[in-house]
Amino acid sequence: MKAVSKSHIVKNQQLTHLRAERDVLRQLDNPLIVRMFGSFQDDQCVYFVMEYVCGGEFFRHLKARGKLPEDMARFYAAEVVLAFEYLHGLDTIYRDLKPENLLLDAEGHLKITDFGFAKKISGKRTYTLCGTPDYLAPEIIMNKGHGKPVDWWSFGVLLFEMLAGYPPFYDDDITNTYKKILTGRFLFPAHMSVTSRDLIRKLLQADLTKRYGGLAGGIGDIKSHPFFKTTDWEAMKHRRMPAPIKPVMKSLEDTSNFDDYSILPPMQHEFALSKNEQAMFSEF
Repeated sequence: MKAVSKSHIVKNQQLTHLRAERDVLRQLDNPLIVRMFGSFQDDQCVYFVMEYVCGGEFFRHLKARGKLPEDMARFYAAEVVLAFEYLHGLDTIYRDLKPENLLLDAEGHLKITDFGFAKKISGKRTYTLCGTPDYLAPEIIMNKGHGKPVDWWSFGVLLFEMLAGYPPFYDDDITNTYKKILTGRFLFPAHMSVTSRDLIRKLLQADLTKRYGGLAGGIGDIKSHPFFKTTDWEAMKHRRMPAPIKPVMKSLEDTSNFDDYSILPPMQHEFALSKNEQAMFSEF
């Protein structure tokens, strides 16, 4: 259950943003995306009741291995492609792809979570600066307006990170990360295959007229790339392919694949809302 303090929402003027997240989640029904069962509120918080995904964050499994073999990375990359195909078919962009926002279910399949930056765009450009620095597309940084292609840029970053163990534009200084993204320069580790390098180059294209996923061939350019030559897309879509990572758990209610949050202090509410401010939340 996701709980957000109402005082925090009012203080940071996030009510419109939170409603947009709720509206996006309401329309989604796909096995590769964490489901929202409903939302409610009390005097202090707004709550989203979400599907529990017991395998933990993909980030945790990736870091435990350092990097993934190409076959394993290809499997999870294919599941992200199918999830984005579904979202983009609903004219919705995700804008926050990273290993921390991918969960593994009991069978080891991916589920995308955290739709706080997702937005329905209906073919229009949007100009909000949002996302995680290492995964930001250059058009977001430059505030040129962006659309669905930003998700394919972040997919290229994720694929690189799965295969290399680190993102391509990483730097201790965020400003330098942005500079690297804008110049588009990065180095491949020696062990990465020719086909993986070729796909990543075609995804990490600052020139939108060259970036895969946003060209005339659409997602077909990605799905038909030699990197995915051995991928059975129909079997992947229907989850008939066994996942390469099998989370260890005692039951579907097991929480051992997540950090222990019971030691954290209870949520603090900065101030009580007035009647007029409470009325702002009537839609929930």
